[in-house]
Amino acid sequence: MPHTITIPRPDDWHLHLRDGAMLEGVLPETARHFARAIIMPNLVPPVVTGDDAAAYRDRIMAALPEGMRFTPLMTLYLTEATDPADVAAAHAAGLIHAVKLYPAGATTNSASGVRDLSKVTAVLEKMAEIGLPLCIHGEVTTPEVDIFDREQVFLETVLDPLRRRIPALKVTLEHITTSHGIDYVAGADGDIAGTITTHHLMINRNHMLVGGIRPHYYCLPVAKRSTHQQALRRAATSGNPRFFLGTDSAPHTDPNKESACGCAGVFSATNTLSCLAHVFEEEGALDRLEGFASLHGPARYGLAPNGDTITLEKRDTPVDYPPKIETGAGPVTLFDPGHPLYWHVIA
Repeated sequence: MPHTITIPRPDDWHLHLRDGAMLEGVLPETARHFARAIIMPNLVPPVVTGDDAAAYRDRIMAALPEGMRFTPLMTLYLTEATDPADVAAAHAAGLIHAVKLYPAGATTNSASGVRDLSKVTAVLEKMAEIGLPLCIHGEVTTPEVDIFDREQVFLETVLDPLRRRIPALKVTLEHITTSHGIDYVAGADGDIAGTITTHHLMINRNHMLVGGIRPHYYCLPVAKRSTHQQALRRAATSGNPRFFLGTDSAPHTDPNKESACGCAGVFSATNTLSCLAHVFEEEGALDRLEGFASLHGPARYGLAPNGDTITLEKRDTPVDYPPKIETGAGPVTLFDPGHPLYWHVIA
């Protein structure tokens, strides 16, 4: 296997930056390695209009340290009051690159999400008409459905019927966690793709629960069985252009993660590239890392790959990543893959 690999600078197609002091603290961790990112809109209050997206983009750029280059690709938070005309105008202006569907109550700051899909039909039809992608958190929230089954049930009862009703809708199923999600995206007709996170490639539910609860592995959708993790690894390393990187890096302060009701989210922006090189090497697929991290996502969103490159080198000594980063909002623990990482980002 090669000891050095060079790929076009990657992009992150699912990223949480938060706002204020947290934004200032975590943005450099992404901008150090990634050129662009799809920015999640689940702030409090959420980013629901074109004006909201423009203001948030400006705050992100104001927080970017001098000398760093980074392009935030903005999204809107779909609500039952979303105006199709506002969505179309924001898209036409080049301001937004997707709209995000959160089923109400599915994850962090999703209370304003959609409860009745029939109330957003006009928005989704307009998006299909103009080719604007819908990014989906694919879980049902009905309490009788077990949390480990919520992605599979969503595919069967929500996503497939939705795509049959609006077949021209361009869908990105985000942070796939199950073999069912992989099989659906790989085999479905029409315009669909899926993102896979760093941490779901590296952990399963045993890592989170065996020997004690590890709150910094808790995320939504929650990590599943090892068999599902292996399906994700096969898909990510397959070279299939329908699958690409969306880290879902989601910072929370340690007190909010380690409380009696800890927040869902894994912060992986800092060490994602080392983690990915480790996974792809284990799977004998280092030659396909470029596609997953740097090529498939831009093609999906109608953008050219980045012109500059990034180089990783495998060394005998592990990368010395800090266990946490300090932000003005408080300390944030970095994703721990559970073993040393030997792939260093050197340029």
